Amino acid sequence: MGNIRVIGPRGSGKTTYLAALAYQPLKALKEYQNLKVQAVNDDTRNLAGKAENIISQGASVEPTSSEVNTIYDLPSYSFNIEIKRRFQKQQEQINLVARDYPGEIFEDLEFGSSNPLHQEFIEECLTPDVNGCLILLTHWQSGTDSSYGRIVQRFLELMDKYERTSNLRLAIAMSKCERGELWPGRLDPETDLFNVHLPRTTHILQQNIPAQNLGFYAISTFGVLGRKDPRPNRTLEWGTDGKLAVLRDAQKWRPYNLVAPLYWLSTGRKLGNDA
Repeated sequence: MGNIRVIGPRGSGKTTYLAALAYQPLKALKEYQNLKVQAVNDDTRNLAGKAENIISQGASVEPTSSEVNTIYDLPSYSFNIEIKRRFQKQQEQINLVARDYPGEIFEDLEFGSSNPLHQEFIEECLTPDVNGCLILLTHWQSGTDSSYGRIVQRFLELMDKYERTSNLRLAIAMSKCERGELWPGRLDPETDLFNVHLPRTTHILQQNIPAQNLGFYAISTFGVLGRKDPRPNRTLEWGTDGKLAVLRDAQKWRPYNLVAPLYWLSTGRKLGNDA
């Protein structure tokens, strides 16, 4: 079983990403007949219900609340992923357990946090039974690379403290890659997104994490309107945590690359883009 943690700043789309994964509208598309995602436990089924009844009807999923008292107040999402690879008779089954951390925990790493609850979250994230972390990043404006670099450097120091530097996989994903500035670079995100927009952060990761444990991804929960209409399939509305993305056209909902980073974190093997 793959034990995965999903972290990133507020507004990076962590909860919406997991909701879309739980719902998996891709199962109805012909090109995804060889990929099936099933929500296993009640937390995941509830999240899938939010995706189907809220996101697809033009509302939004509220982000993970930071008002929790212990790690056990956070839901634990469990997925069963079935993959039928070409030229293989047997289906491959991957069981994943993912936990979504509030964005404040990630952001507080920049200058060090004395919050004991945040420290508890990080300690749980780095326990030996965790296979890997999916880190969602979403900004590249002036100063963002320096900020992300400080956060990543602190996280790497904590990985070293808990002896996870050589045995914890990190999938670094540029979320919301449906944006016009990012969409063309999705096929080679390490070269065309991270080296271009976040070079300092990328260099820190490459210098400190073994190559076999570091992966770069581009993902999009909302996708674009179509192959011939690459406009983002989302709009923005105000929520409790500021502006939140909502689906523009539910009939054209085609997320991009939701499963690939989780599959790699769990197995260490690559799955093709667009899965």
